[in-house]
Amino acid sequence: MAEKAKQQQPRFAFSFPVTFVLFAIAYIYFSTVFVFIDRWLGLFSSPGIANAAVFTAIAVMSLFSYRAAISTDPGRVPATYTPDIEDNTTPLHEIKRKGGDLRFCQKCSHYKPPRAHHCRVCKRCVLRMDHHCIWINNCVGHANYKIFFIFVTYAAIACIYSMILLVGSLAYDGLPDDENNGGSYRTVYVVSVILLAPLSISLCVLLGWHIYLILHNKTTIEYYEGVRALWLQEKGGSIYKHPYDLGPYENLTSVLGPNILSWLWPTANHIGSGLRFRTVYDLTKGASTSK
Repeated sequence: MAEKAKQQQPRFAFSFPVTFVLFAIAYIYFSTVFVFIDRWLGLFSSPGIANAAVFTAIAVMSLFSYRAAISTDPGRVPATYTPDIEDNTTPLHEIKRKGGDLRFCQKCSHYKPPRAHHCRVCKRCVLRMDHHCIWINNCVGHANYKIFFIFVTYAAIACIYSMILLVGSLAYDGLPDDENNGGSYRTVYVVSVILLAPLSISLCVLLGWHIYLILHNKTTIEYYEGVRALWLQEKGGSIYKHPYDLGPYENLTSVLGPNILSWLWPTANHIGSGLRFRTVYDLTKGASTSK
């Protein structure tokens, strides 16, 4: 119970990147609803109310997912964890590149479960570590990977939606010429373009990257380790296959969950302990048993 409570302890240390993200969310929301929608569609018209309601829902989900990604512990390795090399139900044990020993973290003084890595920023090992993200002031790992992915999804949708409304409002009405409001509107549009253009591009690239990783059941670390492993095995005349790649649908449900209705909700109640993951060897063993 103490370990579980420790995992759920929120992280509230001040972070400039987090503060910037919160500012960006607030600025984009207010400029989109009270400037772009109002000037193009009219905030109190039926299309204006509908668009404002949809955009507000997306913004709320972005903010809720962001809060969850920050406060959810990515996954701690239990202090008592020891790999059981004689366990027949665990056909795969990750070993060091040099020496072939089971992976042991000298800094944390315990063995590393499969897919776990030590984070130099958090100063501890993280289960199924993907990367350390300064924008959430937290590691992205086993327990919060889906939440992080959902946040990126909603944030990308919100930025694209806002950009469409920005372009539409300019095409419909242009910038006002009067001196009282023209200057303030120009400032809003210039700042919005400066925020939205790079954010839309970077979030779409990031979203595409993580969709690729999910469909292949890889973390960012495993992708780069796999590139090296592929090169080494091809050099030796072998063919490398990622051991956790179970096929696109199985990979997708292992991250987002078996219930499609919960795929866009930032919770991860289906993920298990993070100490063991299904591999292609499990599928092979199951197929041979059924024969």
